[in-house]
Amino acid sequence: MIGWYIHHQGRGHLHRASAVAHAAAARGVRITGVSSLPPPADWPADWLQLDRDDAPDPDDGGRFREPTAGGALHWAPLHHSGLRRRSAQVSAWIDHAAPELLVADVSVEIALLARLHGIPVVTVALPGDRSDPAHRLGYSISSAVVGMWPAQATEILAGAPDVQALGGLSRFTPDGTPVENQQLEVLVLSGGGGGAVSAAAIAQLRRTLPQARLRILGGESSWEADPWPLLKRADLVLTAAGQNSIAEVAASRTPALVTALDRPHQEQAHMLAALERGPWPAVRAPAPDDDAGWDRAVAHTLSLDGADWTSWCDGAAADRFAALLHSMLAPTRRTSPTAPR
Repeated sequence: MIGWYIHHQGRGHLHRASAVAHAAAARGVRITGVSSLPPPADWPADWLQLDRDDAPDPDDGGRFREPTAGGALHWAPLHHSGLRRRSAQVSAWIDHAAPELLVADVSVEIALLARLHGIPVVTVALPGDRSDPAHRLGYSISSAVVGMWPAQATEILAGAPDVQALGGLSRFTPDGTPVENQQLEVLVLSGGGGGAVSAAAIAQLRRTLPQARLRILGGESSWEADPWPLLKRADLVLTAAGQNSIAEVAASRTPALVTALDRPHQEQAHMLAALERGPWPAVRAPAPDDDAGWDRAVAHTLSLDGADWTSWCDGAAADRFAALLHSMLAPTRRTSPTAPR
């Protein structure tokens, strides 16, 4: 059995874990979800619900004192009861369940806690500058570090010495079936993890393509649990450069205008720069007040071939991840496929 820690920020970590959990279940490998998020209805195995460690706590005076331990960690505030209970929950579960591996997506502190219990760790790396001491420590104690981008995405990450690039991982399976529209269809993906594509950029897109039918998902607008039909129908997507958004746009084979939101460790800036260096149908969105720049960028994006996303997301990343995890299990722990519970 494998544990998978799923960070609560946004939805990308959960979508990624769910896809791999189902692929692993087909190989007879159970993955227990470990998260402060509630379990999704279709999770194929067990789930450990954790206390939150990021809510103001009377035990620490409502403050988060010394959360980085002088820069050695990312989040371990002193005398925080949620953190204390959360760590105890993970330790008790490890003692009871004795997992063979733990996937950390993403928490240096959870990775360290597992390794201090003698459990091998697989860390999911994120784009950006991850050369700080806490990230380097997490990578150094990991048995494997994986990245959910193709090997061609150069310089997407700084700080991890050896990363296995498994390709963009989308919960949707690319099918390559074209959709014929009677009207130009444009979709805006703002993401679900805080921040959004700016209202100014969306307004500029409306001005540039007044004839288009435009839908906005995420940010300050409604969230769509299943954006796949809209992604498949879109002729152009304006999206933030989050990993999950890019993977799902790539799976839909839709050309994209991409903007980098301000994220810790320059995550989206690195993602967008890697896209620009590669062969993928992604164009940097201009500054919102650059009318001529938007005219050129939109025309260029609409001229691109969405099939060029294939090398970013070929639909097999979840299977590759599941195969890697299966290969790391002791031979006696490998089982024949069974029906998911």
